[in-house]
Amino acid sequence: MKAIVYQEYGTPGVLKLKEIEKPVPKDNEILIRIHATSVSSGDCRIRKADPFAVRFFFGLLKPKREILGGVLAGEVVELGKYVSQFEKGDKIFGSTGVNFGAYAEYICLPETAVLAIKPDNISYEEAAAVPFGGLTALYFLNKANLQHGYKVLIYGASGAVGTAAIQLSKNFGADVTGVCSTSNLMMIKSLGADKIIDYTTADLTKLEETYDVIFDTVGKVSFSTIKRLLKKDGKIILAASGLLEIIQGLWTSMASSQEVISGIIVEKLENINLLKGLIEQGKLKAVIDKGYPLEQISAAHSYVEKGHKKGNVVITIN
Repeated sequence: MKAIVYQEYGTPGVLKLKEIEKPVPKDNEILIRIHATSVSSGDCRIRKADPFAVRFFFGLLKPKREILGGVLAGEVVELGKYVSQFEKGDKIFGSTGVNFGAYAEYICLPETAVLAIKPDNISYEEAAAVPFGGLTALYFLNKANLQHGYKVLIYGASGAVGTAAIQLSKNFGADVTGVCSTSNLMMIKSLGADKIIDYTTADLTKLEETYDVIFDTVGKVSFSTIKRLLKKDGKIILAASGLLEIIQGLWTSMASSQEVISGIIVEKLENINLLKGLIEQGKLKAVIDKGYPLEQISAAHSYVEKGHKKGNVVITIN
């Protein structure tokens, strides 16, 4: 089968198309023919080992797992002996977990993985665009105990996590303000944002409004600015925090009534099923910026690294 393999950390050029052996499912696994995956900012960070701490989890000198790709949409083509939750022919979507492996034509995953039946009202490409942003946003919003009527500010509203966070926050009944660039204003409004701030023309340090929850999806706004815009008992979500922000967050949580939420998300089966239900009801839609074939995944990584994508970049696999 075809797969994108990387055997060293570095630029998008380290991603190589290769023919490798097709996997065989174990007794508790399903074999999935992958039709689509996506390239996330997380994939790029792991590929280039930035920050350096990536190496402690994914291989100090070289990658432990040579195939990236954390989300997929595809079809079940073979069942392990003891599999009971899926059938051949099931169209599914979801996450591969920390083992990655979705930059390939086939993958084996446990039947207990974070997978759900693909809604009929979306394509494979749209389904592959949902899990990264959707699961990340939902996890953090649940941690913040988002309530009806809360005022939420989402910084980086046009990215994969941001576009999902806007829609999910509205489903929670929140009043949502999205922060994005001029070119993305109409898209953010179409997703349901009540207010929009253009960071290219507005000075966030001079805003007078305060918020119950501030969700920084990209790590590009100063911690001091976020704190100034937060209500005294509000919550900050740092989805892309560095070491300094983690330390600042811990101190803030200990020394004040404000709470800072960060860290690695925990993917849950119940959450992918919730996203599925919202899609079927027309309350959550995938936002896709560009699509590439598997053979052009290096170009997709280069585009994502520029930091200006709108929603998701998807990869179609035959």
